[in-house]
Amino acid sequence: CEELINIFNENGDIHSATAMKVFNVTKEQLTPELRRKAKAVNFGIVYGISDWGLSEQISTSAKEAKEIISSFYEHYPEIKNYFNEVIEKAKQQGYCTTLYNRRRPIPELASDNFQTREFGKRVAMNAPIQGTAADIMKICMIKVDKFLKENNYKTKIILQIHDELIFKVPKEEKDFIPKILKNIMENCVDNLDVKLEVDGSLAKTWYECK
Repeated sequence: CEELINIFNENGDIHSATAMKVFNVTKEQLTPELRRKAKAVNFGIVYGISDWGLSEQISTSAKEAKEIISSFYEHYPEIKNYFNEVIEKAKQQGYCTTLYNRRRPIPELASDNFQTREFGKRVAMNAPIQGTAADIMKICMIKVDKFLKENNYKTKIILQIHDELIFKVPKEEKDFIPKILKNIMENCVDNLDVKLEVDGSLAKTWYECK
């Protein structure tokens, strides 16, 4: 979706942009509550959220939630087209793939049970997105680990938590290693239309980093 890609790459606020479109308000009329709801819509769409699921998240009726989802697809038809293509391809193949060709079997799409098939559709919508994010993180970890070892640094990867990496950094490396790691992570892949952004913090304990 070119519009959303441009907003993201120009450091715009995706959730505010969605709120103004979906709820038909101006920038001046936009409230923190509408932005919060739009954020739930943005992430919910990626996860193949149902009308009922969205209604629970934003405290509204299933009917209104359905209208919000329809409005989202009306303003961003490329996303709807993408999901339709992904689901159809997964039906034909019996699996979907990430951007880096990792497969996720989806036998549910061939089920005789309607609810099971609907679940399979949601998996087909989400798996390529969340799976690609996981692939990028693994690529990132491999490149960071290789860099640290080849240059004999004492900094080590301690833990991965979803889209975060925790490092143990000795005092003598704390003034320069974070900047290097940020650069490696933001440039670990080069086949995306959107830029990768990495934020980090440094502290004596994990708790203080948060």
